Amino acid sequence: MKMIGLIGGMSWESSLEYYRLINEAVKERLGGLHSAKCVLYSVDFGDIEKMLAGGDWAGLEACLGEAGLSLKGSGADFLLICTNTMHKLAEKVEERAGIPLLHIADAAAAEIRAAGLKKVGLLGTKFTMEEAFYRKRLEERFGIEVLIPGAGDRDFINSVIFNELCLGVKNEASRARFREIIGNLVSGGAEGIVLGCTEIPLLVGQEDAKVPLFDTTKLHALAAVEFALK
Repeated sequence: MKMIGLIGGMSWESSLEYYRLINEAVKERLGGLHSAKCVLYSVDFGDIEKMLAGGDWAGLEACLGEAGLSLKGSGADFLLICTNTMHKLAEKVEERAGIPLLHIADAAAAEIRAAGLKKVGLLGTKFTMEEAFYRKRLEERFGIEVLIPGAGDRDFINSVIFNELCLGVKNEASRARFREIIGNLVSGGAEGIVLGCTEIPLLVGQEDAKVPLFDTTKLHALAAVEFALK
């Protein structure tokens, strides 16, 4: 079994889910008392959020690069960045660490293609929804058309992520608004919805949509198990 390196803490609420999902999947695959070989580098999300808000991507690259190097030094055979937004820096972190990095969008794309879908809606932070790094990967590498919510809905989603979910708050009124946003994307032609923030699945589940939801936290964790057990 390969050693999984996790860059977590963004937020720890979803990093906790990664640890649970990875270990449950290893137990299911191997049985008995088996669990995953993994090492976690958990950053201070307060520092990360300040750099995000200030547009300090050089600082973020240095922070995540240091985390990747530390995980390699601790025996990790490959890396996961346990957040969608920070995959803007995925290639640079992988290069700096010198070990493979499993991209979260690739894990989502594999499942979308397996479902035979061509057009999906994307929910996430404003960075993930509005910048090209995530949508472009799905569109150019996998031929998946990506729709995003309107500006007001993007502001709302971003606020819920940082001001509620990352603080462990689950608000039913927010969940209802998410259902409306998902419904609007489906009305616009989305055949499925990518939950492109690792905190969103803490609030929204398949029961909240009439089309398939792609939980990137779960899909990324399962991809890591598959790679570790190859």
